[in-house]
Amino acid sequence: MSAAVALQTVSDVPTAGEESYFTVFAGGEAFGLSVLHTQTIFRITSVTPIPLGPIDIVGLVNLRGKIVTAVSLRRRLGIPVDEVQNSLAIGIEHKGENFALIVDEVGDVLTLDASMKVQIPAHFDPARSRFMAGLYKVGNLLIPALNIGALFDFSN
Repeated sequence: MSAAVALQTVSDVPTAGEESYFTVFAGGEAFGLSVLHTQTIFRITSVTPIPLGPIDIVGLVNLRGKIVTAVSLRRRLGIPVDEVQNSLAIGIEHKGENFALIVDEVGDVLTLDASMKVQIPAHFDPARSRFMAGLYKVGNLLIPALNIGALFDFSN
């Protein structure tokens, strides 16, 4: 967990109107990633680049004998990129395809209630806002919940 951002679990078991999120970090910023979309968390040891592929796609990685597309959360959000080797990745299946979402760190699981959701302000960067499913107020922090569909849509 990042020393700069300490989050506490709101509750352990979600009830009606609540959803569980992993806190993931990219460039010192915290984001929520739905637990329902997460298959596994692993460390990337090697990446095979994809020539002429989108810049956000780092390459292909081997996850237990399965080849998956590695996508950098930093690159998707326009955050300066660090080295990819030995990075943490989260295995996610979306629309029948397997992805590895590369993040800096994985933190606690938060259970967020719908009452904690706030309107995404108009001044938020539109390029980033399209990757948000919502914005939650947790203590004095705002945690953007990531939109899995938008993160892995490379049609634009």
